[in-house]
Amino acid sequence: YLLQIWFNLSDPATEDAIYDSYAMRKFTGIDFMTETVPDETTLCKFRHLLETNGLNKLFFDAINRVMVQTGHMMKGGTIVDATIINAPSSTKNAEKKRDPEMHQTKKGNEWKFGMKCHIGVDAGSGLVHTITVTAANEHDITQAAALIREDDEVVYGDAGYLGIQKRPEVACDEHLSSIDYRINRRPGKLPHVSDNAIDWERYVENRKSSVRCKAEHAFRIIKCQFGYKKTVYRGLKKTENRLYAMFACANLYALAIAGRKLSTT
Repeated sequence: YLLQIWFNLSDPATEDAIYDSYAMRKFTGIDFMTETVPDETTLCKFRHLLETNGLNKLFFDAINRVMVQTGHMMKGGTIVDATIINAPSSTKNAEKKRDPEMHQTKKGNEWKFGMKCHIGVDAGSGLVHTITVTAANEHDITQAAALIREDDEVVYGDAGYLGIQKRPEVACDEHLSSIDYRINRRPGKLPHVSDNAIDWERYVENRKSSVRCKAEHAFRIIKCQFGYKKTVYRGLKKTENRLYAMFACANLYALAIAGRKLSTT
């Protein structure tokens, strides 16, 4: 299952890849002298077992608990961000229609159809600690409160989160209303200064962005390393289940490329 999400493979392709790749056979520990590769049906049933029981979220939470215990994940600050993941827009299927749980939205001058993944990222380490999913037409700010931890004192976000302090779920909550929200302003709203003057406001915005960009690193791993640029299952629940496993692996991958090890000893 992990090989499937790391290399973005279908069930049949995963089975074939294990037969073809020595590295994959070694990773799975399968000895062809005594056993065979589980077929695509077995992998499908295993995935449904994970989805039915919500085991991928438990896996994600367990990894993060160890991250906190070993000091790799810090506390006190969160970066909130979201990205659109495209979904197949074709109606060439048994139901002759697109996934009803996915919706279209306009980003820039381009219309996109799919879902939106919202993440809360530890501001110190850049590791993902919270995930929510919605249809693509859901505004980023609606999920912000769900991405903030109980011990957070500062929150970073892009201009899409401007006005978060006025949201009812934030303004009416004692903890959320006391947080220092460092939200980037839109570049066009910044005042112009003369050429020989120091642009302090732009400097402050750049400092915010230097922290906020850590959230983009997590999305890069998911989309570029794991190749997950388009949903492969219908429905938000199945997609969310896969994302929990992928972000758990993305956190481990981020530790690996940083030269750190996850150990409880």
